[in-house]
Parts: sequence; structure tokens; C-alpha cells
Amino acid sequence: MKDLIIFGAGGLGRETLFQLREMNRVRPEYRILGFADDRCYGTVVDDYPVLTDTQGLMIREEDTCVVIAVGNPRARRQIFSTLRMNPYLFFPTVIAPNVVCSDRVQIGKGCVIGFGSVLTVDITIGDFVLISNSCNIAHDAVLRDYATLYPAVHVSGNVTIGQGCEIGVGSSIIQGLTVGDGAILGAGCAVVRDIPPHCTAVGVPAKVIRRHEQSI
Repeated sequence: MKDLIIFGAGGLGRETLFQLREMNRVRPEYRILGFADDRCYGTVVDDYPVLTDTQGLMIREEDTCVVIAVGNPRARRQIFSTLRMNPYLFFPTVIAPNVVCSDRVQIGKGCVIGFGSVLTVDITIGDFVLISNSCNIAHDAVLRDYATLYPAVHVSGNVTIGQGCEIGVGSSIIQGLTVGDGAILGAGCAVVRDIPPHCTAVGVPAKVIRRHEQSI
């Protein structure tokens, strides 16, 4: 059994705890020690202790798996850029037991793939990608590092989702499109044309409503 700490004791952290416990029911792999969180260190969340914070993880000298359960991609990247300096910390990818995923999917480190998601064939997923519950990702899609798909997102074939994107709940992206780095799609978007980098788009069809500075 590998010792594991969940970084982030918020809603996503608690969902990740549930997912890890279900994974252990199928195949015991992780000894879940508790949470790490700078905001509520010393408390108890869902019967597990918030036993450390960033500083505590940085000085930890026991081999420990860390799952970064933080939805914001910029925050995820910052957390990893700090924790990576400790050679005792490892960042596994955790996949819910009922995910359908072919052996022709390449997945990087530190990813979380939630319950009920389907990943078909020849898909490439970068590091620290979050795929929430009930997402569907079709053939030849590419999800770059730190991309975040909130629940029930549908990604058609040959779609590229750039680094650090946030794709809102229930959004759909049609075949062959690109969502540029750092773009944010509001809930329920229907993406029918390429979305440029570093913008916010909403609606059906999705339209850009705001440009923002490069953030990832």
C-alpha cells in the first residue's frame, strides 16, 4: 500500500477522497492518510485529518503520493511547481473504477479522471488534467497540461484543448476544433468554431465575451 495525501480539502478534495476509497474497494493500492490544505490545517474533513500544509509537505521525508484536488488550473500548476522540489513526493494519476478507457489513451502524471467518464481511442492527455464525472472524450482528442473539464463535458473527435483551459459544466465541442491555451468556457457552451487563447466564451453557439491576460 502506498501512502497518499490529498492536497485540497474542499469539495473536489472530498469527491477525490470518495473516488480513492472506491478505487481501493476494487483494488487496494493507497493508504489514505488525510488532506493537506493551507486554509484548514489541523481540522477534520469527512472523518480524515487535515494533517499538513504546503510547508509540511515540503519537508516530508517519507515516500508519499500526492493528488492535487484543486479545480483551478493555475493553482494546480503553482502547487505542483512548489511540491516538485521534494523528491519524496510522487503524483499518481487516479482513475475512477467505472471509467471506460481504451488501451490507446496516453495519460500523463497527476491527472484525476472521475466517475462515469468515457475515453475512446488515440487520445492524448497531458499532466495534471482534471476530467470530472460523466465526461465523454472521442477519438484523437488532445488535452494539454492542466486542462480542466467540469462534469458532463462532451469533446468530439480531433479536438485540441489547450493548456490550462477550463471547460464549463455540460459544454460540447464539435469535431476538429481547437480551444486555445487558458481559455474559459462557461457552463453549457456549444463550441462550433475555434476559441482563441486567453479569453472567456459563453453561449450557444459559444462567443467570446472577454479577453484576459495570459495566466498559464
